[in-house]
Amino acid sequence: MTKPPPLLLAAARAWARRPLFQDAALAVGLLVVCVPVNNPVAMLRTISALDAGPLSRAAVAWAWWIATAFALAGVALRRTWPLPMLGVCTLAVAAHLALLSAVPTTVDLSSVVLLATVATHCARRISVGALAAMSALVMLWCLAGARVGSQVRGLPTFSVEVVHHVGPPPAAGNGSVPANGPVGDVVDRTESTSPWSGVALLGSVLLAAWAIGSGARSRRKYLHELHARAQDLERERDQRAALAVAAERGRISRELHDVVAHGLALIVIQAQGAEAALDHRPDNTRAALRTIVTTGRDSLADMRRSLAALGRVEDAWHPQPGLAQLPALLDRVRETGTPVRLRIEGTPAALPSAVDLSAYRVVQEALTNVMKHAGTGASADIVVCYSENEVALEVCDDGVAAQQPIRLRTTTGNGLRGMDGRVKLLGGELTARPRPDGGFLVRARLPVREGNA
Repeated sequence: MTKPPPLLLAAARAWARRPLFQDAALAVGLLVVCVPVNNPVAMLRTISALDAGPLSRAAVAWAWWIATAFALAGVALRRTWPLPMLGVCTLAVAAHLALLSAVPTTVDLSSVVLLATVATHCARRISVGALAAMSALVMLWCLAGARVGSQVRGLPTFSVEVVHHVGPPPAAGNGSVPANGPVGDVVDRTESTSPWSGVALLGSVLLAAWAIGSGARSRRKYLHELHARAQDLERERDQRAALAVAAERGRISRELHDVVAHGLALIVIQAQGAEAALDHRPDNTRAALRTIVTTGRDSLADMRRSLAALGRVEDAWHPQPGLAQLPALLDRVRETGTPVRLRIEGTPAALPSAVDLSAYRVVQEALTNVMKHAGTGASADIVVCYSENEVALEVCDDGVAAQQPIRLRTTTGNGLRGMDGRVKLLGGELTARPRPDGGFLVRARLPVREGNA
């Protein structure tokens, strides 16, 4: 026997998962169970035999099957239009009970199924109203049937049996018959059904159906909330990842800018000096070229360290620069012809790596700006002040100063903006402004301990 193709199986599974297909299967199942259990054909023959003429028998059969078709259609469309289909099924069940002299069948469970569906898919107030309306109909039907003597068949009954003894009982061990005749018993048997028992039984069935549907609705709502919470957490995780990527990107951008800008500024200045001294002072040209080579190598090493955070270079073990490397930085700047003086105040102490690196980059960027914008013959002074809670930096030059104050947040240059971002990330303060007597001043204050900003 050949197996069906996978596409056919996948299509069958997709159809089986559709709500309309599942509800239609439930409706067919009710009919399939009703035929052998209730035998509606024989039941219709028995009921219609009481009427006169064959037309009445056919009319009863057609009316029952039409009501059955509406009930099954209501079950098949229960999740598409739950509340209207509840009304359709209720009318169909009422027609069944009227045609079969109040004999319920399996198909009549459609109204119970629809009540559970309404409790599952509709608002709580709507489902409670539907339960109250159906309970009221059941009560009126049971009470009205009891009033005219037509009880609902299939409901539990109770019987009362009363035995009357006629004549004296015979003597113990004596088999003689009394003179007045044999002893006889009169038995009175009474069977009755209370209308309230039908109300209680059918009302309990309706209440159980409503409770099942309401529980399913609460479970669906809970699962929906869990799904929404999971989506929110996933969205928050993605946002945090995006923010982390943006922060890392900004950090790498600042590192690359500081490294490339400073290194290229030194290389350009040294190349200009080498070109000017090429014909008359070859020794100075050779020294300038050596400085260019050294600066280029250092810049490439710093760039590799910056890119190591992305996993592209394997030399992340290389130590990051700090204030201890300021003398080497100043030597490279002095070789370009810019005099630089360094003054240390306080006792140098070990700084956190982030503070040490940021302080070095601030001084480096400030010196880069001096070489680029201060003009020929400008000199720079650097003051590093160590204290218990912070380290203060000051870089000033006596070159050409801009006449308008620089606004860090609106400037298009990346240098000052990068310094400002570094310092504020550590909780410090940065001031960059022209000096009144000429030149430019950069001051930074970096807290060494948290809570001292």
